[in-house]
Amino acid sequence: MMKYTALIILAFALLQLLVALLNRLLRERLPARGASPCHKTVSVLIPVRDEEKNIGRLLGDLTSLTDRLLEVILYDDHSTDNSAAIISAFAKKDGRIRLIRSGGLPEGWSGKSNGCHRLALEAKGDYLLFLDADVQVREGLIDRCLQYMAGRKADLMSIFPTQEMHTLAEKITVPNMQIILLSLLPLPLVRLSRFSSLAAANGQFMLFKHEAYKELLPHERYKKSRAEDIETARYFKCQRRRVACLTGIGEVRCRMYNSLPAAVEGFARNVNYFFGNSALLALIYWLVTTLGFVAFLLAGRTDLLGVWIGATLLTRILVSSTARMDIQQNLLLLLPQQIMLGRFIIRSITNRRKNRFRWKGRII
Repeated sequence: MMKYTALIILAFALLQLLVALLNRLLRERLPARGASPCHKTVSVLIPVRDEEKNIGRLLGDLTSLTDRLLEVILYDDHSTDNSAAIISAFAKKDGRIRLIRSGGLPEGWSGKSNGCHRLALEAKGDYLLFLDADVQVREGLIDRCLQYMAGRKADLMSIFPTQEMHTLAEKITVPNMQIILLSLLPLPLVRLSRFSSLAAANGQFMLFKHEAYKELLPHERYKKSRAEDIETARYFKCQRRRVACLTGIGEVRCRMYNSLPAAVEGFARNVNYFFGNSALLALIYWLVTTLGFVAFLLAGRTDLLGVWIGATLLTRILVSSTARMDIQQNLLLLLPQQIMLGRFIIRSITNRRKNRFRWKGRII
């Protein structure tokens, strides 16, 4: 029995290696700026709740761009810090910037979905770009994304930003997102296949055709979801809308969390959605990828153990390269990263059982 278990674990590791290799070799890139100009306009939409440490930097990035930004609309969701004042100061200097204040959270809505829905109702651009406040964007990115969407006839494009990690807490937590994504899902199939199960998106950067968004109203449909980004990508594919998902784009960056507690709570909210919202599958994945070596030892197959270890290390190398992460760092921190992944999953299971998912002071 243990022999067959070891073979199954090895086959899974080799499958992850194959997916990681395909994502590295077939990584999609944005077109060069001006190669085929798109003259459509963009509304940049940013939900904000207690983001005084980030929002000034993002608005500074946006106001310095020469990209085709029609407007930048921000929704202040009852911030208790200085966020609104910072936004108002930028709005006085740039007429494209507008602040909407929350009138209260409607029953049955999450704060982010409500904010994004309200922002979309106000937007006038041909495209709607939803950004998280902790994102940074560089010159030419938005124009190149418009060119990409026009060339691929995409209705929704999402980018997993290049993650900035400065502390040890970030380095042992944040890479797990990309490692799971790029070793389980061949990203080109998000756009090329019709299967809704082959879908991914990241709410940090989601660019919609306005007409597609207006027809499907995804934030209203998934108004209570903790992973409205993934649900939206799957729904768009179910509706035969074309979706694209990219990573390793250096012109968009993000520092997600700067403390261990924030990272644990953040990833615990949605880690199971990478596995079809199944806590059992998430737990099995963690056991297989962390303790898989035990099966080889019990089966007496140390020869296959070497292959498993090699496949695991090569997968991390490929994923790190594709996502612009530090290869050496992810190899050295493999064990603590796996331990933290287990912690995310256990916290998610505990929070679900007690119905106590919290984010920025709210039960979600």
